[in-house]
Amino acid sequence: MRRWREEDREPFAAMNADPAVMEHYPAPLTREQSDIMVDRIERQFDERGYSLWALEVIGTGEFIGFTGLAWQTFDAPFLPAAEIGWRLARPAWGHGYATEAARRALRYAFEEAGLTEVISMTATTNLRSQAVMRRLGMTRDPAEDFDHPSVPEHSPLRRHVLYRLRAGSP
Repeated sequence: MRRWREEDREPFAAMNADPAVMEHYPAPLTREQSDIMVDRIERQFDERGYSLWALEVIGTGEFIGFTGLAWQTFDAPFLPAAEIGWRLARPAWGHGYATEAARRALRYAFEEAGLTEVISMTATTNLRSQAVMRRLGMTRDPAEDFDHPSVPEHSPLRRHVLYRLRAGSP
């Protein structure tokens, strides 16, 4: 986990253009949208001291995606809050990278950033991410599931689950 480098932009854009990677998002991202996202991530590091860290494979330095904390403020009853999230390139799936990096991000959230709670959310269809959330010890109350206001009304991705983890939880 590290801050972003200029050379991360190209593989990040390729990852964001991959329909399989973006299956649980409304649409793949263009190169311009991907670059804007990197700029927003870096601004959050400057403003909050944390954000979404670029991930690379130890030993090779290969960029494989991101994991980290994003401050969320859209209109929802559980916000504002820090959300833990991840997105990995397809070749990095199934190796435990998301869980490993997310555990490190949670340690940072609670031990260094002083956060008392972290949330995570995803479309109800994203079972792989929900499995990571459970491996992290996060819990879900189905009563808190919600329709994401940024997802089109008739999209099958609109309904989201919400997971939480409080500092000091097992």
